[in-house]
Amino acid sequence: MAGLMKGALKSKERRLLVIGWMEHVSLPALGLENVKAKIDTGARTSALHAVGIETFFRGDTEWVKFQVPMEGISPPLCVEAPVHDRRLIKNTSGVPEERIIIRTQLKLMDQSWPISVSLADRNNMRFPMIVGRTALKKRNIAVHTRRANLTTEIGQQRP
Repeated sequence: MAGLMKGALKSKERRLLVIGWMEHVSLPALGLENVKAKIDTGARTSALHAVGIETFFRGDTEWVKFQVPMEGISPPLCVEAPVHDRRLIKNTSGVPEERIIIRTQLKLMDQSWPISVSLADRNNMRFPMIVGRTALKKRNIAVHTRRANLTTEIGQQRP
């Protein structure tokens, strides 16, 4: 009985957050606010539109610098971050390509948590960012497949 009560209390503490298939998110550590993102549970890894990707070293640590073109902002934002990993990730055509992975904070409403993001030229894509299922894992989030911008449309939905 005590175990049942403990589980019930835990579920009350972390209510289910329902988000839309498209949301506006922020990556504050990169200086990116209000980024239009597709919530893509079919994708494992999140991806961010980046161009001019170049790696360099600071001491013994590999870093990457890149530009993030944002609608309505000129010139593109210049960003630098430590390289977390390199992975083969399937592009939209299903062809694996090596991508640089960085770690950063994802902010959605009043919640923020660390995620891995691959850097890719998404120039021909409708969304400058996709948020993959790994970024949502263990966050008690459900995606409404027929609604968009639930966190901004509803306004103050709280987890």
